[in-house]
Order: sequence, then structure tokens, then C-alpha cells
Amino acid sequence: MIFLRGNAIGLEQIAVSRTPEGWSILSTGRLAQPFDLVARKLEVRYTADWKPIAYSIDSTLRGQFQRVITTVEGTTATSEITAGMETTRKADTIDPASVLLPNALYSPYEALAAQLRTATSGSTLPAYVVPLGSMQFKVGDSTTEQIQTSARLITAKRTRVTVMASNSSNEMNVWADETGRLLRLTIPEQGLDVARTDIASVSARQVAISRPNDEPVRILANGFSLTGTVSKPVAGKGPFPAVVLAGDSGPMDRDELVAGIPILGQLAGALADAGFLVVRYDKRGIGQSGGRPEGVTLVDYSEDQRAAVKFLTSRKDVDGKRIALVGHGEGGLVSLTTAAAEKRVVAVVLLATPGVSGSDLVLQQQEHALARMNVTENEKQARIAMQKRINEAALSGKGLDQFTPDVRRQVESPEFQSLLAADPGKLVARVRQPILVVQGELDALIAPSNADRLAALAQARKPPLAASVVKVPGVNHLLAMAVTGEADEYEKLPVKQVSPGVSSAVVDWLKKTLLVP
Repeated sequence: MIFLRGNAIGLEQIAVSRTPEGWSILSTGRLAQPFDLVARKLEVRYTADWKPIAYSIDSTLRGQFQRVITTVEGTTATSEITAGMETTRKADTIDPASVLLPNALYSPYEALAAQLRTATSGSTLPAYVVPLGSMQFKVGDSTTEQIQTSARLITAKRTRVTVMASNSSNEMNVWADETGRLLRLTIPEQGLDVARTDIASVSARQVAISRPNDEPVRILANGFSLTGTVSKPVAGKGPFPAVVLAGDSGPMDRDELVAGIPILGQLAGALADAGFLVVRYDKRGIGQSGGRPEGVTLVDYSEDQRAAVKFLTSRKDVDGKRIALVGHGEGGLVSLTTAAAEKRVVAVVLLATPGVSGSDLVLQQQEHALARMNVTENEKQARIAMQKRINEAALSGKGLDQFTPDVRRQVESPEFQSLLAADPGKLVARVRQPILVVQGELDALIAPSNADRLAALAQARKPPLAASVVKVPGVNHLLAMAVTGEADEYEKLPVKQVSPGVSSAVVDWLKKTLLVP
């Protein structure tokens, strides 16, 4: 499957096979705009040690028939190129070990994936884009990742590659499975993502973190099952105090993997090390969980969290009288909703959670973004006024016809509407459990002032109820150590780790509140 800037634009069917002369890569495919390409047959042949032999493609490009037939003999690649009714010939001098590539379509990258299986960091691999010219791949660092599909667990090798052409260079990432078959190819600068259908499926997920005694579980929800992971303490048989984790907004799986940081996965490990049994799960319709994400509201996500609480109380290794909720971002609002309705919950931890209404939060975030942009004051005010109209339309359901289709899709999203309508003041007032608020002081998405308001709301409850706030210096919205805290810094963070200051604040408070020795 081929994606451009997040949109599916094409599909290729690929076969890689051994032949008497070596290897054959054969494919058919179709790419929509902006490529507008139909490939009836693309074949690349190699020797057994991946030296190029021949390349051919029959295709239609923007309605015009095109055929390229290339043969390689030594250092010469000879091509016969037909475009419409005109045929030309061209000969290029190439490296005899070149990977043969088309200008579009991606099945020939199977040869690159196969060679990256044994290539060392710092080495180069030659390539020839038929019939345009030569370039090189500079091999970077490789990492091992595990991807769970509905059929099996794939151990993938991810290699960073620099594409070096005559006067430009691009970074790309190539994933291959255990046999060297191409799993995924991304070119971030172009917004291009090519993925094999098994890992592109919504049921696939990257296993970002695991513990030796992790247990896969299915949680019965309202007409479907949530799939998750239970992390248990290494020592002891229980019953253990337990924690349910809830992730932030968006299509989050059980690990809440953002910019290489498995936020919930790492928190689960820290809590399990401290003596808690922890459950985290893929949000409904995401990863391996059932249900559909369309039309879901914060109340629906709360019902899913309540199903996880019920699941814990059915386990013999869980102390049903000591169950806590920990929610990150939007997950904090979900946890407040759950705690207000669920007497089996005895404590709530809010991590980087909004303290103002969703409508006000969106305006806060836009004002922050505009302050960093080089735009006039008039333009800033115009954009803020537009956002206010969007918020009002989403909450009232009126005036939708004034917006573009893209904006209307957002405005009509039940999750977006429920987030705008969420009022932490009303939610906190209904919660009778002790509350801990943890906030990174460099959080640019949820300003630290939100933590102050949450703490004030929690402390103002009648009768007085336990409430605490911890602000962690140098920590961003991903709960990781940062320099600026801005979203454009996330991918560049050198340490992909939830801050120990956050983990220890949560662990220490829960141990005290749940009376864990």
C-alpha cells in the first residue's frame, strides 16, 4: 500500500522468487494523482548475488502508453524507451552492482531491502534509476523492531538510508523482515510511506516495549473486545494493587508510541517494577482492539476504561479494593469521567491533562502556535476568530455550511465535539477519589497553568478531599526531558524515555495512597 501525506494513493502486488539465473521481482500496480500511473507489468531480474540483469515495465502514465526495456552487460545499461508512438534508445555507464529502480513504483526496492540485510553502517550501495541516471545509497544505523500482526510477530530490521543523487540528498527508512523482504519504506521529506499490507492493517502494531512476564489479554467491552497487555510485578503472587492506563487523543495503541517514546509502555514498566499490576489496551478500533473509532466520544472511551476496571476485578491476582486510574492528556479527562461513575476506583492520576474546557484549550493552543509564526497581528486575530466560529459550530451544530469540507469533517467529529464540550471543572467536582496532577513545566501543548487549575479544582471539592500537584522541570507533553517543549522537537529528542521525575512522582503517590509497602 502506498501513502502520500497520509492518504492512500496506490497499491502494488509484488512477487519475489528464485529463478535459475538468480532473482526475479515481478509486480503490477496503480498510483493515483499526482502520479496517475498504471503498471501492467514491471519485472527486474538479478543474479543470485544481486547483480542486475534486466529491467522492463509496461505502463500508462497520465493516459500515455510507456514501455522501458533495459539490459545490463557489465558496466553498460542499454534502454529502449517507448512513449506513445515514439521509441528512443539510451546507453548509460553504471556500477555493475547497481540496484535498478523506476522513477515511481516501489517493488524494485525489494532488491535494496535484501542487500541491506548484510550491509554495514557507513557503506554505500549503487543504484540506477532507469533510464535517468545513477545515484548511491549511503547505509546508516539499523535498529530491530517487533511488529505484531494478526498472524504473527515480525522481527523487523529498520535501516536509515541517505539517497545521494548528483545535486541533492534525501533521508529514507527501510524496514525488512527476517528473510530480507521489504516491509516498509518511508521518505519523510516527501511525505511518502509504502507498507506491506500485513503491517499496514489496523490490526498491526509495533511492539515498542515489553517485559518478560507481560500477558496479552482481551477485555470484553460493549459488543467487542479490547486487546491489551497486563504487566505484573516480577516478585510475589498477589493479589496486587492495580492500575488502568489511558492514553492521549488520536489513534493510540496500548503503548501510546509517539516520536519513538512508548509513553504508556514505559509507565507500565515503572509501575510493575514498583509492585502494581498494570493493564493498558489499544483504543477501540485501533491496533488489535475491536469496535469502530468513528462516532466515539469521551464518554465512550470512559465506558471502555470501565470495562478494563471490571476485567481487573475478575482476576485473582488483583486486589479489587485497590484499583487506580492513570490518564495522559485526553486520557486524564476520560479517567475523571470513569472515576465519577466507578466506585471500584480509589485514586486518579492526571498526566498533562487539560484544566480548562476543550473549547478554551483549542484557543490556547492556537494562540501559542500563532505567537511562534511570522504573521501580522491582524492575521492572528482573524485566525483566532475563525477558530472561535469553528468551536461554536461544533458545539451548536449550526453554521456548518460556512466551512470547507475538510473543516466540516473535523467539526462534525463526535470526538472533537465531546472534547470541546469537556469541562474539567464539572468533571473534577463529581470525583470523590484522591487526585494527583503531574505536569511537565515545558509542556507546550497543555500549558502548565492547566495543572494549577486542576489542582485548585481538586482541592476545592466539598467536603475536602486529597489532592496533590507535581510539576516536573524540563519535561514536555510526552513526559520526556526536552529543551523547548515544542512539538517540532519531539522527533529530535536524544533520550526516548519518560522522565524518571514523572514516573517516580506517580509511583510514590500511588504507593502512599493505595498503602503499598
